[in-house]
Amino acid sequence: MKGLEGVKRVVVIGLGMTGLSVVNHLLRSTQPLDIKVIDTREHPPGREQLPESVALCSGQWQMEWLMAADLIVSSPGIALATPQLQQAATAGIEIVGDIELFARAVDKPVVAITGSNGKSTVTSLVGEMAKEAGINVGVGGNIGFAALDMLAQVHDLYVLELSSFQLETTSNLSLKAAAYLNLSEDHMDRYPGGLAQYSAAKMRIFDYAELAVFNRDDLATQPGADNLVSEQKAFNGDLVSFGLNDGQTNHTDRYGLVMLQGEEWLAVAGEPIMPSNDIALVGRHNVANSLAALALADAVGIERGAACRALRRYNGLAHRCQLVAEQHGVKWVNDSKATNLASTLAALNGLQLNGKLHLLVGGDGKGADFSELAPVLAALDTQLYCFGRDGNQFAPLVSQPVVVETMEQAMSQAAQTASAGDMILLSPACASLDQFANFMVRGDTFVELALSLQHQVGMES
Repeated sequence: MKGLEGVKRVVVIGLGMTGLSVVNHLLRSTQPLDIKVIDTREHPPGREQLPESVALCSGQWQMEWLMAADLIVSSPGIALATPQLQQAATAGIEIVGDIELFARAVDKPVVAITGSNGKSTVTSLVGEMAKEAGINVGVGGNIGFAALDMLAQVHDLYVLELSSFQLETTSNLSLKAAAYLNLSEDHMDRYPGGLAQYSAAKMRIFDYAELAVFNRDDLATQPGADNLVSEQKAFNGDLVSFGLNDGQTNHTDRYGLVMLQGEEWLAVAGEPIMPSNDIALVGRHNVANSLAALALADAVGIERGAACRALRRYNGLAHRCQLVAEQHGVKWVNDSKATNLASTLAALNGLQLNGKLHLLVGGDGKGADFSELAPVLAALDTQLYCFGRDGNQFAPLVSQPVVVETMEQAMSQAAQTASAGDMILLSPACASLDQFANFMVRGDTFVELALSLQHQVGMES
């Protein structure tokens, strides 16, 4: 198998969807490989699907396996700074991730998207544009399907969402185009070097890209943004930017907005493409996301008419500002994918309500500072409900917070006090792992509870 020359013993760190995809990919190799899996969880998900030929050590590290490996394939959720991995790296053992294996094996065009927020939306949107154009596209990575699982199918184009964690262990990913959407504080518990270290990981997306797509409204996303990244591979490809202005300052500023007869239009190089009000996605941040998706679509030759049809039709992902219930004039909105502060701020930006906002926040705060929320909440008529492990960190942001242990308790109290014109919004600004398996389970739980609680709205008010 390409990229595995000379490799005999492979140790996979972490099971679950990604780990299983790695094992299955390695098993498709024509060369004999000794594959072992280590997962420090006592009962790792996916163990029932592991072939009998693959040994599993669960509940602890197995250093003898690790130090005898020719190649270690580590889950993105495990930091390279983990002492066991550091010991292996010091011994000269190569450590990669699943995206690096994908990079070594793929033989079709690939585009990829990273950023602190919006990357799932842009990834899905480019995929929808490709499908609308009749292209057999695989969409995955940090969203939906594991990248290596997609290689088992026949696709003519791949669209990948890539997290900073995945990029840390990726060194040879050749891309037709790469987009870095925005930078804001996230995962600071993983990056002791702060924002510079976090951004340096994301900048790796440009290392082998033919075209870099960056956000001119957030210049920290531009290759060569050395104010944040001190050690960065020089970028020698083409540059284009997107932003919420006409973008005619210099030759890179191709994707922006223009006014035509008093109406705002998406534009490419100043040429109007479609009215921004025609975009099915809601929110100002999704106008920027649409421009980024257009740039990537153009880079791989997706027909412009198909791209615009997708923009008019695609109404977003589950768990991302998703209206899930409405009764007695109260809207229940699931924004569980808002796992950091910037994502919650994006959901609140420009929000207009006739009534009160009942905002549910909390979970695993990942070491973030939430003080930036205070002026935004002050400008809205907000009742704040704080739950989860770090929920009490939000309490000082408002004068009369409701502090509870669980999301269900917060939702129950909100249902009792909400009235017509109000919105009950889950946009937690935190990861979910303190109380849920992932943000999807948190969002699904919110939806289930909303559907049962919506009939109780205002009953005790």
